[in-house]
Amino acid sequence: MKELVEIMAKSLVNNPSAVVVEEETTGTTTVLRLHVAPEDMGKVIGKQGRIAKAIRVVLKAVATRENVKVVVEIV
Repeated sequence: MKELVEIMAKSLVNNPSAVVVEEETTGTTTVLRLHVAPEDMGKVIGKQGRIAKAIRVVLKAVATRENVKVVVEIV
């Protein structure tokens, strides 16, 4: 799942080398922290958070198949 977030974020931003995804797993919950350059933050979040919601929906679908819970934090 970490790679999926990284691929999606890199395709959205102007500075793909600044994209970093940290993964922290506790039991059945996985927290993914997405770090991007400050100037690319708006592109990852989108208008009214639509792109961020879309990223979370895709990850929720993947997580459901694997019976885990995924939380995406954009930092």
